[in-house]
Amino acid sequence: MPLRPALATAVGAALFLLVAAPSAPADSDRTTEAEETVTESVTVDGPARLAADGNVTVSGTYRCVDSKGPTFVSASIGQRSSSGRYAIGGTVAECDGKKHRWENKSKPAASTLKHGKADVEATIVELRPTEGLGGLPLPHFHALLKKNVALSKA
Repeated sequence: MPLRPALATAVGAALFLLVAAPSAPADSDRTTEAEETVTESVTVDGPARLAADGNVTVSGTYRCVDSKGPTFVSASIGQRSSSGRYAIGGTVAECDGKKHRWENKSKPAASTLKHGKADVEATIVELRPTEGLGGLPLPHFHALLKKNVALSKA
């Protein structure tokens, strides 16, 4: 298989897996003493912000280690009144074991999101090269979180 179609297939599979990945059941950003020893995590700030022009901004913190390929913090948002989920950008992640801030901004299709209750899914995903497949990058998930937030005016 030529290189470009193989890479396109790998990236498509990675994006599919990212969207289809199960959400973490956690719904809190509170940190316990046991959780402080966790080396990889992602949090979501509340509320998410919806600007008058339709731009949605979500943010939080992340911590990850041992990445071998490009790593990103991605986010999506949904509301019960809507049947869809909307990707809200991606931030390049630095997996050095330190806590970092992330912020993603995107403009979903016009008038799809409204102020009120929403849920945000944040994921740290790495496109990790695989040795057995000639270095073809496959997704490796470092941390996942699904959190209920308010979607308020920016």
